[in-house]
Amino acid sequence: MRERRIVMAMAVLALVALAYRHPTADIRLITHDLTDRSPRRVQAAVDLGLLSVSFLYTWTVDRLR
Repeated sequence: MRERRIVMAMAVLALVALAYRHPTADIRLITHDLTDRSPRRVQAAVDLGLLSVSFLYTWTVDRLR
């Protein structure tokens, strides 16, 4: 009976750990000119379950006028 309680407590703790928001790394490299209304951008996100990474990179392209 004691082992059953321990297993149930571990199962509840595992469910709480899974439901809790996992850590997220948010990396942003904002290198575009502030006056650029449509900067180029690359955005990606990877979620591995226990850890997720979000990446954003923006830049300005010099256009011929």
